Amino acid sequence: MPTIAEYVANYSANLHYRDLPADTVHLLKRMTIDTIGCAIGGYTSEPAKIARDLAGDVIGHRRPVTIIGSGLVSSPELATFANGVMIRYLDFNDGYTTLESGHPSDSIAATLAGAEMAGAGGRRFLTATAVAYEAFCRFGDAFNIRALGFDHVTNGAIASSVGAARAMGLSVTQTEQALNLGTTPNVALGQTRVGELSHWKGCAYANASRNAVFAALLAQRGLTGPTPVFEGELGFFTAVTKETYQLEPFGGDQGQPFKVHECNIKHFALGLYSQTVVEAALAAREQVPSFNEANVADVHIRTLQKAIDIMAGDEEKYHPTTRESADHSMPYATAIALKHNTLNQSHFSDEHINDPAIATLIGHTRIEASDEAARRFPDAMLCNLDLRMNDGQTYSAEVGHFRGHHQNPMTDAEVEDKFRSLCEELLTPDQTEELLARLWRLEEEDDIGALLRLTRI
Repeated sequence: MPTIAEYVANYSANLHYRDLPADTVHLLKRMTIDTIGCAIGGYTSEPAKIARDLAGDVIGHRRPVTIIGSGLVSSPELATFANGVMIRYLDFNDGYTTLESGHPSDSIAATLAGAEMAGAGGRRFLTATAVAYEAFCRFGDAFNIRALGFDHVTNGAIASSVGAARAMGLSVTQTEQALNLGTTPNVALGQTRVGELSHWKGCAYANASRNAVFAALLAQRGLTGPTPVFEGELGFFTAVTKETYQLEPFGGDQGQPFKVHECNIKHFALGLYSQTVVEAALAAREQVPSFNEANVADVHIRTLQKAIDIMAGDEEKYHPTTRESADHSMPYATAIALKHNTLNQSHFSDEHINDPAIATLIGHTRIEASDEAARRFPDAMLCNLDLRMNDGQTYSAEVGHFRGHHQNPMTDAEVEDKFRSLCEELLTPDQTEELLARLWRLEEEDDIGALLRLTRI
């Protein structure tokens, strides 16, 4: 039997664009459009500025990679980091959840870099992105790494390593070494996402992708890594999971569907597990005649225990002081939705975080685990919400599949509208439409770098 690294490397190096079904290609394009839009939307953030400033220290690299938005180039690793930070900052890019959750589109920073370095076009990029999605999701299906004290970007380093390797066109042997070199040193602590969240919340996967690209570059030159990285005496299973796991076959192998079909595009710029909660809050609010937040007596939320652990499991989620804590706070998101009858990226400013009315609504919010939500997971992310007003009237709503969930998907037009909304303050309308049209025709692109240069602000 091959080791896991051997299996994944063989799969990655031998998957080709022609192996991808047409509906899978279409979904990969949708995810890419959504991801590039999120990157442009995150361009002006402080972490993105810091990452671009650092990347700007590299001049004249032999294999430069384009930085989204600026149009400048840097070393493959630092350009990957800068692009990854922009992709993730708004917490608006896609999500996948099963035993482990996370954002497989974060690996697009690595597959873009790998394709540009190789002088490859859209077909290679789409194939590499499919590989990265498979790795992230299949490892997430196998075990819950958060419960073990580690951050999901540990799986991200694995996904980005094989995604970058495929984008660069590495051989099976080189890909296996990229996986060994990308996995061994990149086990990330779960402290990233508990307590008061810092800038690093949005940078952690970008760093995993940076390290993955570095691993692929080393492997391309013949450097070897520890093996077997998963099953070895002191390998991943011994040191991290404490158990040995088997992965399900990857997409296209033994008739398996591709995992991108189970990934979700976010409707709101906040953590995945609050998407249904916000929709339920908005639906309940709509039922209230002449709604006034001052008349709210009680908000009772019933949802997944896992959602509570991640988005309402520590005191800081009830008293957020940073943007990163606020967009990962279920009670904060609920309060914003109730007060403003909407939620967007502007609602995570200090003005809103420090709003006394929001603090009051959070104080009226109770969140409990639901057996029904647990039973229906992962097919649904159920939320039941009761909104009780001071006059004694209660208004209730239930949401299982938020708009953008793979079982309640956005239309292509809705994906385009989200993209335009993220670009409108930074790109001209003509730029936005040209970029959008080119992204829908990714398989026709000969040079990923040329495509990225269209994002120049």
